[in-house]
Amino acid sequence: MTKPSLPELLHAAVTAVGGTERPGQVSMAEAVAEAVDDNAHLLVQAGTGTGKSLGYLVPALAHGERVVVATATLALQRQLVERDLPRTVDALHPLLRRRPQFAMLKGRSNYLCLHRLHEGAPQDEEEGLFDQFEAAAPSSKLGQDLLRLRDWSDETETGDRDDMTPGVSDRAWSQISVSSRECLGATKCAYGAECFAEAARERAKLADVVVTNHALLAIDAIEGAPVLPKHEVLIVDEAHELVSRVTGVATGELNPGQVNRAVRRAAKLVNEKAADALMTASEGFERVMELALPGRLEEVPEDLGYALTALRDAARTVITALGGTRDKSVQDEDAVRKQAMASVESIHSVAERITQGSEYDVVWYERHDRFGASVRVAPLSVSGLLREKLFADRSVVLTSATLKLGGDFNGVGASLGLAPEGTAGDDIPQWKGLDVGSPFDYPRQGILYVARHLATPGREGSRTDMLDELAELVEAAGGRTLGLFSSMRAAQAAAEELRGRQDKPILLQGEETLGELIKNFAADPETCLFGTLSLWQGVDVPGPSCQLVVMDRIPFPRPDDPLMSARQKAVEEAGGNGFMAVAATHAALLMAQGAGRLVRAMGDKGVVAVLDPRLANARYGSYLRASLPDFWYTTDRNQARRSLAAIDGAAKAAS
Repeated sequence: MTKPSLPELLHAAVTAVGGTERPGQVSMAEAVAEAVDDNAHLLVQAGTGTGKSLGYLVPALAHGERVVVATATLALQRQLVERDLPRTVDALHPLLRRRPQFAMLKGRSNYLCLHRLHEGAPQDEEEGLFDQFEAAAPSSKLGQDLLRLRDWSDETETGDRDDMTPGVSDRAWSQISVSSRECLGATKCAYGAECFAEAARERAKLADVVVTNHALLAIDAIEGAPVLPKHEVLIVDEAHELVSRVTGVATGELNPGQVNRAVRRAAKLVNEKAADALMTASEGFERVMELALPGRLEEVPEDLGYALTALRDAARTVITALGGTRDKSVQDEDAVRKQAMASVESIHSVAERITQGSEYDVVWYERHDRFGASVRVAPLSVSGLLREKLFADRSVVLTSATLKLGGDFNGVGASLGLAPEGTAGDDIPQWKGLDVGSPFDYPRQGILYVARHLATPGREGSRTDMLDELAELVEAAGGRTLGLFSSMRAAQAAAEELRGRQDKPILLQGEETLGELIKNFAADPETCLFGTLSLWQGVDVPGPSCQLVVMDRIPFPRPDDPLMSARQKAVEEAGGNGFMAVAATHAALLMAQGAGRLVRAMGDKGVVAVLDPRLANARYGSYLRASLPDFWYTTDRNQARRSLAAIDGAAKAAS
C-alpha cells in the first residue's frame, strides 16, 4: 500500500471534524511537515478561522515520532483532547494503518492527591494534622467544596481539577493537592499505586501526542529534571504567550506570610536551636518588609541583604536538620516533613538567588492590598534560556494568530532567543517564518477606527472626552460592545458612567465568573462586556453579539512596571531601541489579540475603535497598525457611527 499523501490525510481529518479546508491550512500543514522532516524550526502565523490545530496535528501524526503540544489556555487543551485529536485519530487510522495514542499531562498540583484526601493536610498550627472535612463546617463554602471533592474522588478517572464541574475554590483545592516538592513519591506513598498524577505520567510515556501547558514546558526546561517524556517534535500553540508564561515560572517571591508558614511547619520537626534561628530570621525579614515601598531595587538595600542572608543561612540549617531527624510522635511524619522541607527549600532558593545578585535578574518590592509586601526576583530575559533549552534537540513549531508584529517575525523571534530570520552561524538555530493569512476578508468585514480628535491619555485622571465617545459608539452599535480597558479602574469607571447614561446592560469583569460573563454577553446582543487583560485574549463570540470592540488606550506596560522597564533599559544599554523592542512589542501583541475578538466567523462584521489618538499621530502608530488585521482604516467619527448603525440595523433585520 502506498503511503497516503498529506493532502489526503488533511482532507480526511477536516471532513471528520466537520470543517472546511482552507488554503492557509494546507500551506501550514505542508510547512509543518517540511520542518518536522528536516528537523528545522518554524514560526507560523495562522489567523482566526484557519483551522491551525489540524494544520499542525495532521503532519505531526503522519510523521510518526512522539510530539508534545504545549498550549496556554485550558480551552484549547480541552478542544484538542476532547474534540480534535479523537476525531483526527479516527479519520487517519484507516489511512495510516495505525492508531496514534494521545494523553494530557499537567503539573502535579493539578491532580487530586489521594494521600492528602484520606490522611488530611498537614496543618500550620500546633495540633499537627487535622481532618479538613470536620474542621470546615459543612454549611460553609469551603466545607461544601471539600465534601464535593470527596464524592468526586470516588467517580473521577483522571483526578484532574479541570474535569470537575462546577469547580472548587483555590483554597479548597489546596487542601487535597500537593506540589511536586511536597509529594512523597509513588514508592513511599501508601496511595502510590492509585496516584492520579503518576497515572497521567505513565499515559504520557505511552502516547504519541502529549498535550500539556506552557507552564509545564517551562518547568521541564528550567529545572533540569525532565517532566515531559522524550520527544522529537515540539509544537507550541498560542506561542505569543510563551515568554510571559516562562517568565512567570522563573520568577521567585518571598513574603512574611509564606516565611511564617515555613517556620511553623519546620519548628516541630527540628531541634530548638535550628527552629529559633529560623524564627529570628523570619522576624527580621518581616520588620524590613513593613517598610518596603513598591518599585525596582537596582541594588539590594543593606537591611534587606542582611535579612535575606539570615533567612538563607537559617533555612539551610533547618534543611540539614530536617533530613537527619525522626520524630515518631508526629502523625504521618513523612508527609509533614515533606511539606515542611518544600516550604523551607523554597525560601532558601529565593533568598540565595537574591543575595547572589545576578546581573541577569531583576529584583523589586511589590505591595498587595490583601497580602502585604513581597520581594520578587525574575530573569531580565528568558531568550537565552529558550534558545538553549527549546531549540537544541528537536524540531520546534511555534504558532499563533499573532506572531508577526510590524510586518515581520523578528520581534517575536528575538524574544524567543532567535537571531533575525536567515542569519547563518554554527550555534544559531535556523528558522523560517510563514504567514498563512486568514480566510476572513478583513477589509470588507471590519473597520479600524482611531479617534484622532481625542486628547492624548495621561497617566491618571478621568477622560471625559473618551467616555463621551464610548457612549456615542455603544449607542450607534445598539449595544453589542466588548470594551477592552488598560486597567480595572478604567473599566469600572466606564461601566459606572455608561450605566448612568443609558439602558443597555453593562457586564463588568469581576462581578461574575469569566465564563458566565461571556455566556451572558453572547446570549443578548444589546449587552456590553467591559474588562481587562483576560478579555483581550479569552473571548470568542462570533455573530451579532460582538460588533464593536473598543480599546480605551494603547496598552503599553506601566512606566513603573519593574520588569518591563528593566528590560527596556537593558536593550537601550546594548544600543537598541528599548521602547520599540519591549513596550511597543508588548502593546502590539495585546492590540492584535484584542482586535482579533471582532471577526470570528465568515459572516461577522463590525468596528474596532481605538480611543487613543497616538495610534494615528505617533511615529510608532504605523508599527502598531501593521500588527493588526488588515481592516479598512478611518479616523472619521461620523463614518464609524454610520457604519455601526448600519451593521446594527442589518443584525436586527436578520434576527
